[in-house]
Amino acid sequence: MKWGLFGGTFDPIHIGHLRCASEMLEIFDLNRIIFVPAARPPHKLNAAITPFYHREQMIRIAIEGNPDFSFSDVENQREKTSYSVETVEYILDKYRLEKVELYFILGQDAFHAIQTWKEWERLLLMCHFAVMTRPGCGRRRLDEILGAEFAARFRYDEDARGFRGPTDYMIYFREVTFLDIASSNIRKRAKERKDIHYLVTDEVRRYILKNSLYRGV
Repeated sequence: MKWGLFGGTFDPIHIGHLRCASEMLEIFDLNRIIFVPAARPPHKLNAAITPFYHREQMIRIAIEGNPDFSFSDVENQREKTSYSVETVEYILDKYRLEKVELYFILGQDAFHAIQTWKEWERLLLMCHFAVMTRPGCGRRRLDEILGAEFAARFRYDEDARGFRGPTDYMIYFREVTFLDIASSNIRKRAKERKDIHYLVTDEVRRYILKNSLYRGV
């Protein structure tokens, strides 16, 4: 089983998230992509975040009918701050009998900041990393992102088109169709009562309007 783990705040989930997930599913021939919203993301502890319940409902609504997409509330089950290394560890342990091959999906900007993540070195050795890049966007060298000493543990594999680490897990960089949509802009438009058609699915748009989300943001 090959699963993609797609984390984020998803406040709200939008068309860009869904399109990227769909392309990564195809690129890596994944069996499933699991959307994992952060409950208390460490890099946004002081930010106003929509309650988990609403973000969960919007994800469920957005992916409904797609058998390749699923949802996990694993990060909301913890009382403390959400950390990706703990989520990956949990998934691998819970589904160890299924022998899941896990691909951690994230954007290029997030990967560039990987050294700010909890136990980031251990995390990179626990599963594959699938980094989504923008068309025409320059790519920094791996040693610039990870530091020369840790990056030296990875070797480029021509056949796999990625960097193979000491635990045989890969770091891939793959270009996807990035739609220039930001959740922050959707929240701003919703607050100002502006149209958000085609930025989110119609079902998510109706949910936002029905629950008056982002009116006070």
